[in-house]
Amino acid sequence: MASIVIAQTTVNDEAKAYEIAQGAVEARLAAAADVEARMTLFHRSGGALRHERGYRVSFTTTTQRAADLEAWVHDRHPYDVPQWIVLPAAEASDAYLAWAVRETTVL
Repeated sequence: MASIVIAQTTVNDEAKAYEIAQGAVEARLAAAADVEARMTLFHRSGGALRHERGYRVSFTTTTQRAADLEAWVHDRHPYDVPQWIVLPAAEASDAYLAWAVRETTVL
């Protein structure tokens, strides 16, 4: 039986966040993608502590499509090592699960 996961990445460019979110849904790799409001990202890069504006993109997809979504996002991501975190959905309504499966099924 299919199950849902929430996969997340962050980018430092709002237009790129929208592009990745919309493209993943158009490609049927995600049933939905949410771009969260601007936040501040802190991380190390090249040995230095950096902070910059960022946007989290959260994708709703099925476990069956998660690896394909990851590869697709990484091919389009501006970072050399993009954040990629997949969180299992402990529970989802039958209707929502059916919708997510339907929306991520390649026609």
